[in-house]
Amino acid sequence: MSDNGFDWRTFLRRWRDEWVPSEDEAMELAEGETTLAELRPEEPPASEAEVADAERRLGTRLPPSYREFLLAGNGWRLHDDSVHRLGAAHEIGWFGDPFDMTPLYRSSLHERSTEQEVLAAGMWERALQLETDSDMSYVLLDPGDTDEDGEWALYVYKGWSGEYPARYPSFRAYMQRRYESFHADRAQLPDFVNDTTRALDADVERAREDALGGRWEAARDLLTVARRYGRPGAWGMLQQLDTTARGAGYGNVHFGGLVDDPRCVDDLVPVMALAHVRDGRFPGPARPFVLGAETDDVVRAAADDILARVRDGSYRYAPDGAFGRAVAEAREAARWGDTDTAWRVVRAALPSWSPPAPGLLVPLGLLADPVLGPVVTRERGLELLSTPRAGRTGPVPEPVPDLDPPGLSWLAEPQRWNAPHGSYRCLWVEGAEPEALPGLVGQDGGAGLTAPPSRPAGWFPHDVGDARRRDGWALWEDRAVLAVGRTGSGWAFGFDTAPRVSGPGPLFVSPAAGASHGGRAVVLWARRGRGDAPVMFHLSVAERGKELYAYTLHGTDVERSGPVPRALDPEHVLRGVDDADRERRLLAAVQDVFGLSLPRHALAEGILPHLTTRSWNRAPREGEGFTYVTVSTGRGGRR
Repeated sequence: MSDNGFDWRTFLRRWRDEWVPSEDEAMELAEGETTLAELRPEEPPASEAEVADAERRLGTRLPPSYREFLLAGNGWRLHDDSVHRLGAAHEIGWFGDPFDMTPLYRSSLHERSTEQEVLAAGMWERALQLETDSDMSYVLLDPGDTDEDGEWALYVYKGWSGEYPARYPSFRAYMQRRYESFHADRAQLPDFVNDTTRALDADVERAREDALGGRWEAARDLLTVARRYGRPGAWGMLQQLDTTARGAGYGNVHFGGLVDDPRCVDDLVPVMALAHVRDGRFPGPARPFVLGAETDDVVRAAADDILARVRDGSYRYAPDGAFGRAVAEAREAARWGDTDTAWRVVRAALPSWSPPAPGLLVPLGLLADPVLGPVVTRERGLELLSTPRAGRTGPVPEPVPDLDPPGLSWLAEPQRWNAPHGSYRCLWVEGAEPEALPGLVGQDGGAGLTAPPSRPAGWFPHDVGDARRRDGWALWEDRAVLAVGRTGSGWAFGFDTAPRVSGPGPLFVSPAAGASHGGRAVVLWARRGRGDAPVMFHLSVAERGKELYAYTLHGTDVERSGPVPRALDPEHVLRGVDDADRERRLLAAVQDVFGLSLPRHALAEGILPHLTTRSWNRAPREGEGFTYVTVSTGRGGRR
């Protein structure tokens, strides 16, 4: 027992006892290209005298893990993709940088180079070369890169790859990785069964139970090790945990052989499809939609159908049972903006979720749903992972705080999350359902709602420009494109974050009166200037088809019509208020009087359906002039 408790003799003996030919090596044996003796990793140990002779010849004491390795096995056959054999004690020697790599690597250093980069640049001239048979590859121990235990860092440089050398903290770490790769190369062989594979498979099953019981971090640790050994199912399970923890749709997403199981398609393929669609929006050649290695025609056809629905935004996650009913209820809440209620419904139903196949750990299809996917933020994904599922018991995590702030005051936040051009406007209709808005204010005699534009999560749904520039629209027209939903107090709303014009003009006619035939309607329009101070703020209120009152604030000037209540009158509301707080005070007054709100998360994530309204301007009358100005923003947009 040595090397800080690591037993090299036991480790190498286990490796030798477990050794069987890989698929490629079996073919070489069958074709007579090699012999079993040439493949087996059998090397007798070196004696203390042989190791001491090597150290005298080299003029240095070898690092602990490599020294103890030589005393347990004097050299080793690796047979990986680039390094075939490590030499014995009498065969190793100084590398000497025969290819002049040092000047090349030092020329790339700069003032921001890390200590590790500096060490790697000087490694070539001082490294000890270990391999004696390879494919243009080199195994190099660096005495200039050591740790507190006296271990030397080990670099593997594949000369044919064009890549930087891979670094390992010690010789032992390198050999452990090679042993793991040896297992991974043989993991699919039906007869490759031994104490190591049995122990790892037991860990995979334990990880499954941990994951379903909400102990996902313990499960991830077990699966991370099992994946390095190539154990079946470990990769797919680990990817489910990682995808849920970081959010769906980012980077390549693959689940190994789990995708070949038809029972897993509805949960795994949608997330893969979402990542594929988003990746396809970047420049470059189109990439094939890659599934598992042994996917049959049935799975392929189902996957193609899911990909098409994810691409056009029609995909809906619809699991079976009680959890499926909760998902449908949550979607109905989220589709009109109440994402906090939607998450509470999903969270309460998580214990009832049951995996359709043993390899599934989470209801992953939820993340690809265009309405519910944005509801599952990273924090909520971690909450999902920490919640016991499928009949398992355990501690329940503290609920993640709601995302939507109350009321309207958040619209005045300086980040301008909602107003890239410094302007926004909104219409509320009391007691109406969102589906009624097209009939009240929609263009073309009540054309219906349309699905929100499909775009990567986190992009605000502004600049839906095609709807604003259709052929046949008169220049004086100002048709708003609204994201439509419902407030918690029962008002239908439509929110426009990119008004075509900067504010109400001489032809402006508030849509409040037309929208208020069944009750009250409120229209609010704000535009900011420098420093986020409001330079224009409009409010109009109507009831049963008649405008009750309105005002438009330009700087300190107010234009009124009708008796504006004191609680809303800007002269009262803004008395003694600093410029920086004016918009917030005006919004707070509106929210307090009418109990209005807007769902920030649903608006920011682009969940809500859209509606194009009738013009907010009337046609010019005889003798009235009209001027239309288009200003480029420099970012491809117009104002």
